[in-house]
Amino acid sequence: MHPKKERTFVIIKPDGIQRGLVGEIIGRFERVGLKVVGMKFGMLDKDKIWKHYGKDDAWFLKKGSKILEDRQAAGMVVDKEAIDYGKDIIRALEKFMTACPVVSLVLEGNQAVAVVVKMVGTTEPTTSDVGTIRGDLTLDSYQISAVDDRAVRNLIHCSDTVENANNEIALWFEEKDLFNYRVVADAILYDVNLDGILE
Repeated sequence: MHPKKERTFVIIKPDGIQRGLVGEIIGRFERVGLKVVGMKFGMLDKDKIWKHYGKDDAWFLKKGSKILEDRQAAGMVVDKEAIDYGKDIIRALEKFMTACPVVSLVLEGNQAVAVVVKMVGTTEPTTSDVGTIRGDLTLDSYQISAVDDRAVRNLIHCSDTVENANNEIALWFEEKDLFNYRVVADAILYDVNLDGILE
């Protein structure tokens, strides 16, 4: 596959929908030169959310142990095993991601995965750089989400590797929902020669 055909997966989460940021977010991707080749608006399937995040018991135990330590250090009640605190992370995401419809996107372009990761910013909005989607458009943090016992509201999910992008696209889209087409911007972005521009 030609590098310009690399694809990545994005979900604009319920906070992005509720705050009316769909156009702003998609516009940022289009302005950089990425092309929308698949788009859906609707409710996410709860079972697919667990497959999407694809965490194993080792991950749940590692994350849950940290949460347990933080709760103990803060003098909070510890009422379950570490692994259950780890699973609570995905449970909170499931609740959040099914709060309202979301927009799911497949974007295409040169190094699409890396470009989108750079544009979106780090998972925690308060530590995301200015200029990123999360850094510019929201202010949630791990601290406040932990206090409120909920998922971080960071507007958007994006695939972090090409392998994950391929898996996530296959999970959420059928091949018939993805389109191959040209836009006029492709010529200026990718054509080897620019012959014929001048009249």
